[in-house]
Amino acid sequence: MTATATPSPTSTAPTAHQVWTRARAVLIVVLVLVIAGITFAAIRSGGHYGRLDPRSTDPKGSRAVAELLEARGISITVTTTLDEATGATGPDTTLLVAGPNLLTPTQQQRLAEATSTSAGRTLLVAPGTRAVSRLAPGVRAETHQTVGALSPSCDLPAARRAGTADMGGIRYLTQDTTATACYPSDNLPSLVVLPAEDHGDTVLIGSPALLHNERLDQLGNASLALQLLGSRPHLVWYLPSLTDPSATTDDGASGGEREDGARQDAQGESGLLDLLPSGWLWGTSQLFLAAVLAAIWRARRLGPLVTERLPVAIRASEATEGRALLYRRTKARDRAADALRSATRARTAPLIGVPSRDAHTPAVFLPALSSRLTTPDHDLSTLLFGPAPATDAALVLLADQLDALEREVRTS
Repeated sequence: MTATATPSPTSTAPTAHQVWTRARAVLIVVLVLVIAGITFAAIRSGGHYGRLDPRSTDPKGSRAVAELLEARGISITVTTTLDEATGATGPDTTLLVAGPNLLTPTQQQRLAEATSTSAGRTLLVAPGTRAVSRLAPGVRAETHQTVGALSPSCDLPAARRAGTADMGGIRYLTQDTTATACYPSDNLPSLVVLPAEDHGDTVLIGSPALLHNERLDQLGNASLALQLLGSRPHLVWYLPSLTDPSATTDDGASGGEREDGARQDAQGESGLLDLLPSGWLWGTSQLFLAAVLAAIWRARRLGPLVTERLPVAIRASEATEGRALLYRRTKARDRAADALRSATRARTAPLIGVPSRDAHTPAVFLPALSSRLTTPDHDLSTLLFGPAPATDAALVLLADQLDALEREVRTS
């Protein structure tokens, strides 16, 4: 006897080479987009910075006021950590805090302790409710107002010389009789100067608008900004950073405080995203757009459907018998009756001159059928559109009646 080897089954799974061939074009396009996005972001971020950054030439940057201060002999130091900011304070230094609301409660407390004994000037840009309670005790922040042209309405020499300026934003209320309140909106000032016993002071401004490049040449913004920031020979420009090591030393209860600070900071026209270089934001948005376009491209139709020969041919009679057995097993006499009646109407409609779209409309189909039959001996409406049979025998009888009706129509 000769043994016959059993053929091994053929795998239909794609090979590694096929997968690579299909996917390499997509991978190359994605790689090119990623490289282009990173390169563009790096180029853009080289000369662009966030809001209130003295190196930024964007409309919301502060490069213009920084150059005017340097032209007047004021040295400017930009710092992003709390240790550097507090270490540079002194009687001959002005400390500008660009985002006091972004500091954690512990950072705010440390900053308040360092500036209270520095004998210099501390300028806080739009501090919110929580920040002002720690950095300027005795002062309460009120609701935010629209920034616009306001008159000084105070005796502060810098404000009187500057005149009308773009002020507003967060307003402040204090009971300190030694404080100077300027630029009121609805009787609440948006600039407050709090003198200290050591000849230093703390300045609160409700909006950073007058420090922006786009508004510096309007009204008395430039004069007021130069006088507030140029009262000492040195200016420390503190831009709070999320990477500051001191920000991670706060306790777990500071989450709500930081959230409230971010909300207040948003009212003061500055937020977390404003501290990021604009180039990185542009690069990220372009990468996102490229990903969306790639997804749309890959989701397109690959072409018309192609018929494929089945490995086994199934006769129509076997498929009909199998479907009938399924109906019988589930006792779906209603579905079986509907299928028989619908097929009979569809085949009969062309024979009696009824369009296919009206084959299932009793008002059109039944009159045409009645006129074709010479001696109708049964209720056509019940036969073709009636209820489902109650038993299997009734279903068989219905099938015989439908078959007889169709034969009569064909031979009439």
